[in-house]
Formats: sequence, C-alpha cells, structure tokens
Amino acid sequence: MMLLRSVFARLKGPCLLWLALTNMTFANDETALDFARHVQPILALKCAKCHGPSATSGGIAFDTRERALSETDSGKPAIVPNDPDASSILERITSHDESVRMPPEGKPLTPTEVEIVKKWIRQGANWSQHWAYRPLQKPAIPEVKRREWCTNDIDRFVLAGLEESELSPNGFADKRSLVRRAYYNLIGLPPTPEQVSAFESDRSVDAWEKLIDQLLQSPQYGEHWGRKWLDVVRYAETNSFERDNPKPHVWRYRDYVIRSINEDKPYDRFLFEQLAGDEVAQPSADQLIATGFYRLGVWDDEPADRDLAMYEGFDDLITTIGQGMLGLTFNCARCHDHKIDPIPQTDYYQLLAFLRNIRPMSGSGPNIEENLFASDQSKREYDAAVRDKQEQMGVAKAEVSRLEEIFLTLTANEFRNNGEAGGDMVSLKYRQFNASFDRLPDFDKLTPSSSDKLATGLFDTSVVKKDREFAVVFEGELIVPEDGSYQFFINSDDGSRLWIDQKAILTHDGIHGIEEERNVAVQLSSGKHLIRLDYFQRQHGLGLRVAWSGPGFERRLLSRAEKSEKGNKNNFAQRIKKRGLEVLGADEFAKYESALKTVAELQREPPVEKALVVKEVGMEKPADVFVLKRGMPGNHGALVEPGFPNLFKKPTPSVKPVAGQNSSGRRTALANWIASPDNLLTARVFVNRIWQGHFGRGIVRSSNNFGGLGTPPTHPELLDWLAADFVSSGWKIKRLHKLIMLSSAYRMSSAGQEAAIVKDPANDRFWRVDMRRLSAEEIRDSLLSVNGRLNSDMFGPSIYPVISTEVLAGQSVPGKGWGKSTPAEQARRSVYIHVKRSLITPLLASFDYPETDTSCEARFTTTQPGQSFAMLNGQFANDQAAEFAKRILAKAEHTNRDSQIQKVFEICFQRSATESEKIRGRAFMSELEQKYQLSPERALENYCLFVLNLNEFIYLE
Repeated sequence: MMLLRSVFARLKGPCLLWLALTNMTFANDETALDFARHVQPILALKCAKCHGPSATSGGIAFDTRERALSETDSGKPAIVPNDPDASSILERITSHDESVRMPPEGKPLTPTEVEIVKKWIRQGANWSQHWAYRPLQKPAIPEVKRREWCTNDIDRFVLAGLEESELSPNGFADKRSLVRRAYYNLIGLPPTPEQVSAFESDRSVDAWEKLIDQLLQSPQYGEHWGRKWLDVVRYAETNSFERDNPKPHVWRYRDYVIRSINEDKPYDRFLFEQLAGDEVAQPSADQLIATGFYRLGVWDDEPADRDLAMYEGFDDLITTIGQGMLGLTFNCARCHDHKIDPIPQTDYYQLLAFLRNIRPMSGSGPNIEENLFASDQSKREYDAAVRDKQEQMGVAKAEVSRLEEIFLTLTANEFRNNGEAGGDMVSLKYRQFNASFDRLPDFDKLTPSSSDKLATGLFDTSVVKKDREFAVVFEGELIVPEDGSYQFFINSDDGSRLWIDQKAILTHDGIHGIEEERNVAVQLSSGKHLIRLDYFQRQHGLGLRVAWSGPGFERRLLSRAEKSEKGNKNNFAQRIKKRGLEVLGADEFAKYESALKTVAELQREPPVEKALVVKEVGMEKPADVFVLKRGMPGNHGALVEPGFPNLFKKPTPSVKPVAGQNSSGRRTALANWIASPDNLLTARVFVNRIWQGHFGRGIVRSSNNFGGLGTPPTHPELLDWLAADFVSSGWKIKRLHKLIMLSSAYRMSSAGQEAAIVKDPANDRFWRVDMRRLSAEEIRDSLLSVNGRLNSDMFGPSIYPVISTEVLAGQSVPGKGWGKSTPAEQARRSVYIHVKRSLITPLLASFDYPETDTSCEARFTTTQPGQSFAMLNGQFANDQAAEFAKRILAKAEHTNRDSQIQKVFEICFQRSATESEKIRGRAFMSELEQKYQLSPERALENYCLFVLNLNEFIYLE
C-alpha cells in the first residue's frame, strides 16, 4: 500500500499528463524514442516489482541494459534489439492468457504502452543514461541566426531553442516594468515613484547593471531570497502535532540564512555549514546556528511508537536533503528499491548512516541547545563565571546537605511511625549520566556528568533537570527495623535495577513506558543495609516508583511521589520549613535558610545567548544501521556503513571522529560530497532554483525531482552551462543573479504572441517572460510599504500579527503559543512572522503560503474566494487601506480628488493615473459620500482599499 501511495503521489497531476501525452505522441510515428523519458517509466511501473534491482523473477531484470538483454530462465531473450518478433517480452505483455500475461498483478500495459515498447525495441532498444545522472560538463555555446538579440551566452541557448521551434522572442519590456520586476525579483518590495523615475531618466548604457548591483547590495535582498531557501528546508518554528510547542531559538537559523545570502556566502560553504558546521575546528556562532537545519522538521514529543518516530525523523532529513539539495526522491527507497530511479534500498540506509548518531530532538536542554559567544574572550569570561558559581554552589549545597541530614536523622522515627515516605534511607547520594540508553549498562564503567548528595531520604529524580536522555544512580543506606521478610516494588519508565548489599534483586529493563509493577521478597536482618537504584530515561517520562513493605508496615514509598499520587503526606521542604527551627535550633536553622537561598540564586545560569543546534550521541562507536525490511524498525536486514548512492559512482567515504567535539565526523563526509564541485546534481538543482525565482518556473519545472518522474529540462544544455559556470565561478549566488538578469531573455516583455501561444502555450521555449502573481509575503509587505508603515528592522525573535479570536478559537487551546507584538513590530516584513505549524497567519495562508511539514519546491498560485475576503473584508487589509489614506491626505490636497487619485497611482503602481481612471475614481468616492453618507476621509479609505485590490497591485509583468 505504501508503494502504491508513493508511486501514484508522484504520477498525479502534470507528471501523469505529461507521461500520457508524450506516450501518445511517440507511439504512432518513427520519431526516435528517449529511453529515460518514454520507456523507463513503463518498465518501472509495470515490471520493476518482479524484475528490478533486487528482484530477478524468471532470471530477467530491467534495471540495466545488460540484464534486460540476457536470456530468461526459459532460454528465450526478453529483448532482442531491432527485432520485436524475437523479443519474448512482447508476447508476455500482449497475451490474453492470464497465466502468461505480464504483469501478473495489476493493470496490463495499455495499447499505447505496448506500441512504445515495440517501437523502442525496433529502434535498437537503446538504454540512454538519464540526463541528470550524466557528469556535469560545460556544453558548447550554440550558434544562432539573430546574434544581435543576444546580450550574453544565456541568450544563445534560449534563442537556439526558439529558432529550432520557429518562434521569435518578445521585445524588451518598458523601463517601468523592468524596474518593478527587478525590485520584486531581488528584494520582494515595490520601488518608490522616485526610484522608478530615476531609472527611467538614466540614459547611461550601464543603467540596468547599476540598478541590479544596487539591489543586490540591499539588506532586503537577503530577506527576500532567504525566504525562498526557508521554503526548501521546511522552516517552521514549532514542532507540529497536538501541542505544536515552539522550538527554542529557531529564529536564529532564519537570521543566519538572511545574513549568509546578504554577504554572498558561496553556496558550497552555505550547504556545508548547515550539514556539518559544528564539526569544523572551533566553529563560529554562525556555523553552530546553521546546524539548526537538522531541527526544523516536525517532532512528536509523545509518540506511540518511539523507534518508528525516530526513523520518521531520519526520513524527514533524508527527504529534505535529497529533494532540497540533490533533487532526488531518496525517500522512495525507504521500504523498497526505488521503482523509477536507480536507487536501491541499501542506498537509503547508507545515507541514513551518516545521520544515525544525531541526538534526538527534545523540548530544550543541552542535547539541542548550545551557548553562543561573540568572542573567545567572552567565552572565557563566561566559563570563569560558571566555575566561580560552581565553587560557591558546592559550598552552599554541602551546608544544606549537612543540615538536612541532621534534620532527617532527628525526625526519621516520626516518618516511620506515621507511615510516611522519607525516613527509611540515609546518606543518599546520586550520580547523573547525560546520555541515551536502550538497556541498563554497567554504570560503574561510565563517567558521570555530575554527582551530589541527597537529603530527602528518597530516590528523587527531581535532581535531574531534564526529562529524557539521562540516567541516574542512587546509593545510600536502608534502615531495616527488624529481622524478617521484606518486599520491594518497582514500576519505571524506562529501565531500573534495585540492589541490596551489592546484589541486584530486581530489574525492570528496556524501553517500555510505565508497565505493570514488578516485585521481589528478600530476607533482611535489622540494621543498615547498602541500597542502590540504577535508572535511565530515554524519552518522554520521569516515571519512577519504588516502594517496600515488611513487618509492621504495609507499604511505604522509597521514591519521591509523583504529583498525581494523592494522599501522600511527604513534603520534605514543607516539613523542614515548619519544624526546622524547633529541631535544628535558631542558629543552625538560620544557616540552613541562608544556604538554601544561596543555592537558589546560584542555580540561575549566567546570562548567555543560545542556539538550536545539532549534537551527536557521545559514543565511542556510532550506532549500527541496518536495512529495515519494508521500512519497519526492528525488522533488520543487512548491516550497512555510511556510503554514497551507487548512481554517483563514488568510493566509500573515509570517516574520522572529530577530536574534542564528541562527533563522529560522518556528517562532514556527507557535506563534502554534497558540496563537491563534481557532484552530479548539487549545482544543477540550485541554479534551477535561482532561474525559477526569476522566471516563475525552473528549467526543470519539478525543482525537487530531477529523477525519472520529474519533468525533463526544457533547456538541458542551458542548465548544464549555468551549473558548470556557477561552480567554476566560486559558487557565487549574486553573480548568478546578475548573469541571468543582464540577459535579453530576462528583459523580454510579458505580451502575448498569437502564433506563439498556439505553438507553445506553456512558454516552454521562453519566448516571453510570464506574468506572475506576487507571493503571500510580497502582498503583505507591499501593503505596508505603500502606506509608509513598513518597519525595516532586521533579525531577532519573531513577531506576532493580530489574529482574530475566531481563528484562534480553532486551536485545541485557543490562543496558546501566539504572542502579542507592538504595532511597530507587527509592521515588520513577513519573513519575521512566527511560523506556527498549526496556525499560519490567515492572510499568508490565503495566498498559498507553503506547507511547512515538507520541502516546498515551488509555491502554488491559486485563485480562490478566501483571497477576496482577505483583501476586501480582512481587518489587516482594511487597516492598511486606512493608513494609506492618511498618507495620501498628507501628500495631496484634501479637497482635490484628482490630486489624491494621482498620488494613489504613483505610490501603488509608480505611474500616473489615466483620465478614465480619474473619472472612475471621482465617481466612486462621490457615490460613497452622497449615497452612503460617508465622510470624505472614509470615502478615500474605501477608494484606497479598492485600488489595493486591483490586479495591477498583486500581479507583476
């Protein structure tokens, strides 16, 4: 079922239509077939289940040409090049006998598909390599007839395709359209009337180039293009699922992306920092922040199946890295060999092995957070302050422990006589281990992260300041009142082991959650006996209950009672507060309170900035990785090591642990391969994204899938030329923008050509620049820009626009997790809005804000009623229209409607209003005043709202 869902999810829509149309086109003529485009999808969908990379039913497989041409078990070759009649495959796929016909299950091949296979064999059964798996080389520049039209080499590739299709490129757009296009494409904001006027009046030959350079240096460039990368890496600031709690400090990753793009950080370095920035020697704050990439996905903080949830997290990373950085759906090979691309299941788990040592996500704490320092000096000062606090803390805690031990000894009989917990153990101490365990280890062979005394007379897990990925060993003395049989009880989440006199008497091991209580009876003599408890918690818990019973008492707790256990009278803090003066005396009790206050003050960590980061499990050997049969945890197949997918033909990487950083070094090997100049796909995928950002669609329309079911490139040579040029020029992104924008292809108008629309309605040949609708963020930011309220402050914690109570009421806990920002903060750019997975800002959601759970290759552009409601009836749009009207009144005469209309058009569209537009505007406002009795100011507000709803405001030529 998972296979079918995986395949058909990628066949629906444009891909399925494309496959159907191309099959129909080539089945009935003698045009040469392209194996990867026309034949491989048929073999993959209809044959690979039984005749794939790891399945050779009948002795035949269709994953390589050699195996496809070999003899079957029956002695007949399945495929004989140039001879369909001798090819047994045709007999099998056309048979009416169900015992003979292939495929044996599912739908047989359609007549069109049969004709394609027959024609392919007749043409020689060529087995061409898929275009994306060919080594990246810089192709020759094509020859064209209209050389005068070409500004740079990009144009030669575009024009060659146009001339081959007997199409002509559009003329250049007018200067106003060009400057608006440049502003929106590079910084996502409209130009001012003055900026448009300055460009229109600049007659210098390099006016266009100067404008591009100016915009690329704008800090707003990073905000706009940073948001595009955030789409790719499924950026959000909460965990999803029922609680959808916030991720700590995640906004720093967003700021890192914006800074990196503004400073023109080379793309290979940008990728490396996100994948392995923490594994470099002395990583900088930015390199640590970059690894927050690993924490951006959804996270279930209370999964029903923990192992499955863990592998879901790894799958999310492989999906994002594979599709976002390499343009391949490696995730399709999680449960079986990929049905379309040459990616066996082992490749998936070899990739997973690079990531297996990553510590799981959690709500907070040292496993996902790291301190940030502006300089080495600031780090030294912080470390010194921490050491000083620890020394003072040790002294104060020792004093607290001394006095609590005295109090406990003096009142122990009262505890026991009242049947309460807390009087049965003395001299307790604990050792804490910050690590993730699946089974109880020998803790005596491990080094604890901390240790201290306990004075509450209980196994008290509250001393551990986290609720997952830790272990603690308690040791002390048990006071046995008389000889006899004593019964001990344990119920824990996760593993626990109880010792009496250095002998393990009861074990409750493994990852299981709270289960049925276990117990054991032991004969003990009166007096003090050594007692010890080992306990580990991997995830989601702090569930520990230990109790005992014996002669004279039925059951008393040896562990600190959970809050849910009603009726427990033990509260050591309250007891010592109430009776400490009486028991200890005035001087000692004063010392106790003073020491307790000192401990509380010292527990506050020195102020320091933190980042959400990746960290690895501190283990000498990384965890083993097995191929999981059918993708199911626990259903182990072969053991695998980190390795690159076979189709890339790269040797097994050399992996070395990172000295002093508790890291395996595996992610460095992965990052070096992905960011390598000879990687087949990294540069191709990225230059395609930049092209998409300027032209509205990529040279490959399926930006996240360059594989067999992706849409093939409309200009494959241009794509390779751009990618090779990008790598050889140092992976510089701003240079790539400029190269594209200086081309004649970019500067064409969006006007239609009747003949071209008939011949190439989808504009595959780039005979014009497609008109596009502004993105959700561009619409919101433009509203704030034209009314003069846009706050240009950059970076920092996210902002919270006002959301109506009706929308907030749709949450499981209405309003939870949505803060309140000042009006000035709410006027910041949309990239700084808090991204809550379960509560996307309604205006952004209406205009196709991306799904945040998975990588977004391209924004949809829909037209639906909610958009009109948001722009006409929405509170935000109406508020911005009112602010816009105030700005117009400050710039135009209060009683001169023509002057007001002119200012509205100049600011919104950077052009003058036509006479007919002025007539309609005057009539509109007059009707509002006369028929509906609105004031002139309110009439102007409504007119501003009307103009902000015109297509010209949200569509770009």
